Amino acid sequence: MPHRIQFTRVAIRHFARLDARQRSRVRDAIVQQLVHEPGVETRKRKRLRPNTLATWRLRVGEARVYYDFSDEPTPVVVIKAIGVKDRSRVVIGGEEIDLS
Repeated sequence: MPHRIQFTRVAIRHFARLDARQRSRVRDAIVQQLVHEPGVETRKRKRLRPNTLATWRLRVGEARVYYDFSDEPTPVVVIKAIGVKDRSRVVIGGEEIDLS
């Protein structure tokens, strides 16, 4: 059963900060990668170490999509944050975030 995609208000603001090309690539990747089997690790999807942001990360070029998902009672993927990685730094909403 396909998962429904839901954005938090903060993630919507993060999405709006991306340029048009990044928004298009991120949107396409979310639909392609997260609607079916969002909890399967791949080259682009990774389960993160425990942190306060999210449980999973989707890599889309230099962009990073941080999300959680649930299969019960209804399948849903919650996009919690969207950031941009520059070398070893991740910038989300204009702030550098440490996920280590």
